[in-house]
Amino acid sequence: MINSKKTYSFYLNEDKKALGIKKLPLMLFFNPFDIDLEIWLFQKALRKCEYLYNVDKKTFFWKLQKFIAARRFKRLSCKLGFTIAPNSFGPGLRIVHRGTIVVNGQCKIGANCTINACVNIGAKAGFDEQVPKIGNNVYIGPGAKIFGDIIIADGCAIGANAVVNKSCSKPNLILVGVPAIEKGKVSISLLK
Repeated sequence: MINSKKTYSFYLNEDKKALGIKKLPLMLFFNPFDIDLEIWLFQKALRKCEYLYNVDKKTFFWKLQKFIAARRFKRLSCKLGFTIAPNSFGPGLRIVHRGTIVVNGQCKIGANCTINACVNIGAKAGFDEQVPKIGNNVYIGPGAKIFGDIIIADGCAIGANAVVNKSCSKPNLILVGVPAIEKGKVSISLLK
């Protein structure tokens, strides 16, 4: 959770590393085909909202900053198709593509998570408090659906279009299918 300038800076640096962004030359801003830049701007807006809303200051300037950051975050969310609540992901978030990504605001997802387009991470129908808890270094493939009061262990890879509704407590497993079943160990190269 971002609650100081130091952790805010740490989260931004980890997200930047995860996205593979070394520097942002001025020419990237003028490239209409650069999707990575848009995702990076979204992640910066996400982290700024987390920082501004987690640090409780009562000044007018702080409230104005919160309002402006929230408006920008909402605009970028709508533009890219992301419904991701602040304080859901740990540092090192890597969003691979723009497209529909829905994450319940109660979910807790660890550090260094890679998430693809058309992913839905949500509550069991009718139970808002029953949401997934996902560990560190998890890869979530395109179209994966993860829901219910479940736990996904560290280092797991969830395959494309998998439907995960049961916990996976063993680390470094591959989950595929509908409903998802364990299919062996994760190769290190798969997570990079």
